[in-house]
Amino acid sequence: MTSRNSRQNGNRAAGEQVDPLGPIRSPRDPDCDVFLTGTVFLDIIFTGLDSAPVRGTESWARGMGSSPGGVANMATALARLGLHTSLAAAFGDDHYGEYCWDALEQGEGIDLAMSRRIPGWHSPVTVSMAYEGERTMVSHGHEAPPGAASDPIPDCPPRARAAVASLAPGRREEWVAAAARRGARVFADVGWDESGRWDLDALGDLDHCEAFLPNAAEAVRYTGTDCPRAAARALAERVPIAVVTMGAQGSYAVDGRTGESAEVPAIEVEALDPTGAGDVYVAGFVTGTLAGWPLADRLAFAGLTAALSVQEFGGSLSAPGWPEVAHWWHALRARPGGVPEGLRHYGFLEDLVPGDAAAAAEEARRAVRRRAVPTIGFRHSA
Repeated sequence: MTSRNSRQNGNRAAGEQVDPLGPIRSPRDPDCDVFLTGTVFLDIIFTGLDSAPVRGTESWARGMGSSPGGVANMATALARLGLHTSLAAAFGDDHYGEYCWDALEQGEGIDLAMSRRIPGWHSPVTVSMAYEGERTMVSHGHEAPPGAASDPIPDCPPRARAAVASLAPGRREEWVAAAARRGARVFADVGWDESGRWDLDALGDLDHCEAFLPNAAEAVRYTGTDCPRAAARALAERVPIAVVTMGAQGSYAVDGRTGESAEVPAIEVEALDPTGAGDVYVAGFVTGTLAGWPLADRLAFAGLTAALSVQEFGGSLSAPGWPEVAHWWHALRARPGGVPEGLRHYGFLEDLVPGDAAAAAEEARRAVRRRAVPTIGFRHSA
């Protein structure tokens, strides 16, 4: 376990990229920190709706954004936290696909060497409408055509420190087992079981996972327990680390190898759009785990990144980077009376974020302006 003193990076200037793994990197490390694969959507997000659209009427939104979505939410969140991220995905050869590819590769620095552009295949699209703290989505798309030339999932994923997978009942992904065999630490979440069986044994790839991060409703149903904490303890008998997210109540985790448990309350914020918040949480937890932070610090950091994300619109658009984290910490320290008692466990950020509060705030504002693009792409640079 890495101590707080050993991960101190000094009083770095704002704007300099924070490398959370800097203290532990070595020449023998793989080039890739995290590998993941899945479907990339073009997300079009409408915000500022006072209520759900009414049939037969036209609704005007006060805000909108466009960004790569789907698995791109997770890939972007990881990359913005300083992890070298490799994504294997299919991209259409339409304008939407071109925009998503450029946004991820050029805009976020994500390695797309294992991704493929597929001629004649149009990009999946999701329209998301955020109102009353919730979201409604409409999606359209077709599965990428089969065939070795267009299959975005490689037979053998790259050597990586970690991989992120989304589990589904009754489905095994060969790449997950291959990644684990090559030394990757596999982190997984899960979706709602539409079959209603909630059979933990049906999640075959769970056997390859180091950490499993369901939400409270999923965890309770999969374990047959009566509360999220009991569910986490039961899951820790199946995976080394079980993390259960509890929404406004925070998150609870158990390390089944050591018996350690930790609970961190959620940060109260005014949520604009929850799209992608779960992906951002997982990215924060992966970052802290690979860096060797204590379990409670990992939960705190994951919760913070998720809280920052829901205050902006969009999935990948809202994923915070270190400028936003630094700005939040410095603003918290500057409050009358200092850091509130209930948030003092975030003191570990002092060793990680830039030391200049004013510069960190300006860099955070610049980062938001760079990312919040309301259209598919301008013909000329602004």
